Amino acid sequence: MPSPVLTTLAATGFAVAFFHAAIPTHWLPFVLVGRERGWSRGRTVAVAALAGLGHVALTSLLGLAIAWFGFQLEEKVEAFPWIAGGALAGFAVYYGWRQLTGRGICHHHAPGGSHQPGEKCHGEHAESHWHEELKDSALVSTLRGDWAAVSGLFLMLTLSPCEASLGVYLSAVQFGWTGFIVLSGILAAATLGGMTLFTWLAVVGFDRVSLRRFERREAGLLSAVFAALAVLVVLIERGHAH
Repeated sequence: MPSPVLTTLAATGFAVAFFHAAIPTHWLPFVLVGRERGWSRGRTVAVAALAGLGHVALTSLLGLAIAWFGFQLEEKVEAFPWIAGGALAGFAVYYGWRQLTGRGICHHHAPGGSHQPGEKCHGEHAESHWHEELKDSALVSTLRGDWAAVSGLFLMLTLSPCEASLGVYLSAVQFGWTGFIVLSGILAAATLGGMTLFTWLAVVGFDRVSLRRFERREAGLLSAVFAALAVLVVLIERGHAH
């Protein structure tokens, strides 16, 4: 197993997970709900970390399924790296198409809200679409207890696994279970670290910058990530061939 290549993939995986955690989906809902409910900064960050654990756990389970399937397929199909690279390139094209057609936000829904996705979700506004998303949601309703809000936030993020991280798992099949374990730890640390960091920065006032410009490029970010992973898989295969 060429350790320099695995190190490169691990570094790529860390960057993917950390910057994906920077997308407002992963931290802004906690900040907005915490403000409406009067939570302390520590409690808001703790809730984000708890939801992050669920997010990482489901992503890792899906990554395990992808790795196992990839191991079985790799034993039977010699061209598996090219198939994996082609699949990643396909995802890159899809998300690139979303970005170019004005659908850069990969929409998520807050439980109990009446907001419906539409053209205004992808328009040019200073605020994130989460301000509208959470307005009528049960997460900010004072008629329900804090545990209902915590549970809702936990489920909302847990049931939205990190698509980019799944691509990293697919690209690491050639490194076996060792690669899977290493990448799982790195992706989990980067995701949780990024979520807690950006949540904390937001609760101390960092979110006064224009969030919308960053959030509406989520699909473009994913496109770039999948394209980079596709190239990396092909380069790894060519390195093995030589």
